[in-house]
Amino acid sequence: MSPHTPSAVYTDRLAARTASVAELTARLDALSYARLGAFAVVLLAAALSFGAGLFSAWFTLVPLLGFVFLVAKFEAARGRKAWAERAARFYSGGLERLAGRPSGNGDGTRFADDAHPYSDDLDLFGPGSLFELLTVCRTRTGEDTLAAWLLAPAGPGEVKARQEAVADLAPRLDLREAVAVAGAEAPAADYRPLVQWGAAPADAPPAWKWWAVEVLGWLNVFAWAGWLFAETTALPVLAFGLLSLGLAAPLMSWAGRVLKPLDRAAENLSLFEAVLIRLEREPFSAPRLKELQGSMRAGGLLPSEQIRQLRLLLDGYNARRNAFFIPVAVLRMWPVRFAFKLEAWRTRSGLAVGRWLRAVGEFEALSSLAGHAYENPADVVPTVEPGPVRLAAVGVGHPLIPAAKCVRNDVALGDGANRVLIVSGSNMSGKSTLLRAVGVNAVLALAGGVVRAKSFALTPVSVGATMRVQDSLQAGRSRFFAEVTKVRLLLDIAGRADGPPLLFLLDELFAGTNSADRVAGAEGVTRALVALGAVGFVTTHDLSLTAVTDSIPGAANHHFCDGLAGGELHFDYTMHPGVVPHGNGLALMRAVGLKV
Repeated sequence: MSPHTPSAVYTDRLAARTASVAELTARLDALSYARLGAFAVVLLAAALSFGAGLFSAWFTLVPLLGFVFLVAKFEAARGRKAWAERAARFYSGGLERLAGRPSGNGDGTRFADDAHPYSDDLDLFGPGSLFELLTVCRTRTGEDTLAAWLLAPAGPGEVKARQEAVADLAPRLDLREAVAVAGAEAPAADYRPLVQWGAAPADAPPAWKWWAVEVLGWLNVFAWAGWLFAETTALPVLAFGLLSLGLAAPLMSWAGRVLKPLDRAAENLSLFEAVLIRLEREPFSAPRLKELQGSMRAGGLLPSEQIRQLRLLLDGYNARRNAFFIPVAVLRMWPVRFAFKLEAWRTRSGLAVGRWLRAVGEFEALSSLAGHAYENPADVVPTVEPGPVRLAAVGVGHPLIPAAKCVRNDVALGDGANRVLIVSGSNMSGKSTLLRAVGVNAVLALAGGVVRAKSFALTPVSVGATMRVQDSLQAGRSRFFAEVTKVRLLLDIAGRADGPPLLFLLDELFAGTNSADRVAGAEGVTRALVALGAVGFVTTHDLSLTAVTDSIPGAANHHFCDGLAGGELHFDYTMHPGVVPHGNGLALMRAVGLKV
């Protein structure tokens, strides 16, 4: 294994991060004992000074400062250990992906839609899906963006811009690691409530009330301090307290409206801030990435600084939960005070939060595609250009199959080639896998990613498939009816005058009806799709369907074959010209012991 392959790099970095975790664990143990010892010394010094009067109480500051120092060292080491643990998981997840196993970054099940033209058919979402293979997103917006790109093909200009950004990001492993371990442990952090709060109309009482809250708050503190420690009269306590109550009580409902959407916002702001810092400082060369940086800085506000200010404000507001701080929080009218501060922040920066988050989401989607490109250096950047409908792929394979096990095939459709391939073959011979390989790579190409092929060129297309059509007990819908409905959808897509041509992937079409209807229906649908300018595949193990090539212009027969040796079936998973010469149904039945 070359020392520069993704697997070797990940293995080396995983070992380094794992070693850091072990080292920091040992340091934390030592600091924990030292901290305990220092606290014991503080107690002993306090007893000897305050209790026995052996020396001045000021001497207790020495062990106390030592204890505080050790606490700070412990917390810093714990933070570094958490960073190293997340970094180790980042590289172990990469090795899992390289081995063809899910990495656990999220499978995007929430995006699954059986009404979509190809989502379920091509395994875009769910366990073991394309989304799970790709995603390194830390925010819900990043996941939304990546899913949207997989679900809606982009035009050539947009594809080119994303390809350039992916090429810029692919070698930046340190950047992708930094983003993966940034901030708090918050997978798929949801900042939509923060965006909605930031975009809400300004809702602030007159400014003089803010100043009155600040002044009265300090007067309350001084009045109570004087009464408790200087034995002054309680009149100021009562007077300022009543004034504060009269000022704050009418403002509490307003403060609740400002603060309620931010109840849990502080938990994930460290992640948002850390990602923004990296995006602001990284010297990108791709135009799209520079554009994202420029969009974040619009308005003269540095996003990371603004989010840091918001995080510090919320940390300050949440200090009211500390039991020792509650008296001060009450005296200074803490909720109302911070509602004013947060409303001022919203007035200044609130509308920009959505723009910052969109930039982060797009960066995460691009980073996911870039990570896939880095981990698969043999995959190629596809050519996506306008023109007469065309798909030409050499050595195309399925990206969800490990590269070492992936059998490649050549495919040509459209301009200068056949418009539809009738692919016959026995069960398990590779027909459906070929269709999924072509479909998934088309989706990747039109999302801006690299593809599993030696070369891959296509024009803008819409993708449609009938490969995983299911019945529904809840909807009272048979599989056949569901398939007919899906085919109607594909015909509608193919007939749109304002959309790109359809790339159709029809697998064992109308298998739920009798042979005569199946052949007649499949021929009629294929003829209609070709007439509408679509190109694609129709697979079958019913050889009678292969005769449709005689009557459909641009149709050709191809097949996958198998062989029987020693009572076992063997497949080469390679597409050949012509009709399959034989089936394997009886052989399979006999291989499992059926007397047929």
